Amino acid sequence: MSKCCMPMPPLQPPLPMGELMRTESKHCPVFDASVLQHQPNIPSQFVWPDEEKPSSTKAPELVVPLVDLGGFLSGDPAAVSKASWQVNDACRKHGFFLVGNHGVGLSLINKAHENVDIFFRMQLSMKQRAQRKPGEHWGYASSFTGRFSSKLPWKETLSFCYSADGQSSETIEKYFLNVMGEDFREFGETCQEYCEAMSNLSLGIMELLGTSLGIGRSHFREFFRGNDSIMRLNYYPPCQAPDQTLGTGPHCDPTSLTILHQDQVSGLQVFVDGKWCSVSPNPDAFVINIGDTFMALSNGIYKSCLHRAVVNAQAVRKSLAFFLCPRRDKVVTPPSQLVDRQDSGRIYPDFTWPTFLDFTQKHYRADTRTLDAFSDWLRERCN
Repeated sequence: MSKCCMPMPPLQPPLPMGELMRTESKHCPVFDASVLQHQPNIPSQFVWPDEEKPSSTKAPELVVPLVDLGGFLSGDPAAVSKASWQVNDACRKHGFFLVGNHGVGLSLINKAHENVDIFFRMQLSMKQRAQRKPGEHWGYASSFTGRFSSKLPWKETLSFCYSADGQSSETIEKYFLNVMGEDFREFGETCQEYCEAMSNLSLGIMELLGTSLGIGRSHFREFFRGNDSIMRLNYYPPCQAPDQTLGTGPHCDPTSLTILHQDQVSGLQVFVDGKWCSVSPNPDAFVINIGDTFMALSNGIYKSCLHRAVVNAQAVRKSLAFFLCPRRDKVVTPPSQLVDRQDSGRIYPDFTWPTFLDFTQKHYRADTRTLDAFSDWLRERCN
């Protein structure tokens, strides 16, 4: 493994680009939506700059391809051809599509959404038993108030890690038992089952991505078979000033692939052709978007999806997000047959996922150019 692929020490001095992460501060507000949503104004830390605030007019609907994943996986030639074309076209433009006929049971999806209700409707003091600690990538976060000092997102999250190495089949269950107690055994079992379903689904999607790029079904499927991924439950409370803040700011996911399931409340927006477009919820489909790591794996052919979440004054919005990530020791490098077809040659340096994750967690707030900033930093330290 080259020096560039090895985990890097903390940056000294901090990067001068983007909004940097910060440590806990006593001046940071505690995000308790049950209190904040009854105040006449939202705290200034939640107010976004004018150029980033959501428009008061309704965003146009994005026409998103609904890909028949089951038809593709069955090997039906017509379904394979259609699905490959749909994905290739969408991922070259904006990195965003839907999959239907995906094989994940509706009852499991509904149970996972029930978990969101169970956890986030608890008192803040109970949720804080799973509080995310500095430097960790899992746990409860109330608007990321411990990491950012401005442009705080109007949301709460619960994140936990999932490993598909075949040796940790009860890791998530044990996590919730240890952190939240015996009452959360069934909660943990549901989360474990859902993550296993998402991991299996992601491998099918990787077959589709490989086929659409012309390198066959097996390459990316094998690369992600033993993935070390992240699951996140998102909860966006009603906000009295939805035109002043965002549930999640504009960013591209640094991970490889995001598999999202929305509830019935709209809020997801994607930036396409110079404007923000809405993606309405579809209970029968999963939202799929390319992340920075897969953009690097495709040598820039497929685009990392720029997206955000808006909030509203009336209803809670919930979503389930599975972030597919490579195994920690895998080197992120594009297949040679992809590079050989391009006049540009290699676009991004080799790296490992932990190095990129540390960069986004400790030194750089994910935005529209995270991968470029990371690549510049990595090249600088390899020279």
